[in-house]
Amino acid sequence: MAASRINSSDEDGNSLDDNSAENSRIIVHCDLDAFFAAVETLHHDLDPSIPLIIGSEPNQGRARGIVSTCNYPARKYGIHSAMPIGEAWRRCPGKPYGNAIYISGTRGLYSRASRKVMEILKPIAGKFEKASIDEAYLDITDSVDGDWDSAFALCRKLQQAITNKVGLTASFGIGPTRILAKMSSEINKPNGIFRILPDEIQDFFIDRPVREVPGVGPKTATMLAEWGIGNVDEAYELGELALARMTNERFASRIIRLVDGTTTNEVSPLRSRKSVGKEHTFDIDQFDSEVVLARLNQLVLTVMERAQEMGVSGRLAEVKIRYSGFETHTHGRSIPVAMDDTEVFSRLAQRLFANNLQHGEKVRLIGFRLGHLEMPLSRQITLNL
Repeated sequence: MAASRINSSDEDGNSLDDNSAENSRIIVHCDLDAFFAAVETLHHDLDPSIPLIIGSEPNQGRARGIVSTCNYPARKYGIHSAMPIGEAWRRCPGKPYGNAIYISGTRGLYSRASRKVMEILKPIAGKFEKASIDEAYLDITDSVDGDWDSAFALCRKLQQAITNKVGLTASFGIGPTRILAKMSSEINKPNGIFRILPDEIQDFFIDRPVREVPGVGPKTATMLAEWGIGNVDEAYELGELALARMTNERFASRIIRLVDGTTTNEVSPLRSRKSVGKEHTFDIDQFDSEVVLARLNQLVLTVMERAQEMGVSGRLAEVKIRYSGFETHTHGRSIPVAMDDTEVFSRLAQRLFANNLQHGEKVRLIGFRLGHLEMPLSRQITLNL
């Protein structure tokens, strides 16, 4: 593959590229395999070899809902997320016409399983980022002293721990950048591990379709195909200027940096989360404001504990109130300096609630959100607000 940039070197000719093997971070992407379906299989003690489709009630193929997700046996029939549930039924029917299992899913099960997995992953990472309910990024450079073989061995141990303690399988990708780690985790699914070393990046992209790059949609792929470009290495060899003329400057720059290995290797909770919040819906709409306020105080405590665990602070306190008729209002106030002080945000939340509650209306839901998150280098002392 032709190079599109020149790496600087010292007087002895040694590379000064920040992404050399010696200077690279070791980033891991953990992706739980067919997570929702796997959790339901465990919970209901189902046969994992039987197709399982989670989504709307199929009504024997006559319903108009969609598939949320499915397990690997169902995927062999071409079933995938967002497919019309009627089409899924026609491809792989349930009883009495077939053996497929259709269920609606239970959100609480997924949250509990995710939390157990993250508790296994987080302690070993120098930096940890929960990207979604079923995936996480870990910077393990310091944990393995920069050794790539130790990184592979560590991922194998984590993989086994997840299976032994939670009963789920996970695929791991290891690479010097976030996007390379994410792409690696897709290679040996399910329950696999794949590693891209810094000096293997360009070889990895030879004959690899551009559609396999996260964020590259069908529109861009079609645009490149019209120029006879189908693979990443072909796009890279064009160079940034020529590629930009075919697509746009942002995409061209991203492809060049991707293959050069200069995309971001930052692992941070703030990349995947813009705020921390929690809500509570009352079983019975509440007329007593003291009951609602007590619940709000509990929510603030929970949110601030979560923020402190993540190592983040915030500048925005926001209270959400939904009334019986589903009329919903959010009320916020910002402070000048990001903080993680529970007492400060408790007072802010109480004041927002007291000043904005519509008296005489029953409350259906109350919520609290900490926004404008930052990761300060030092902890701000409490201000007198």
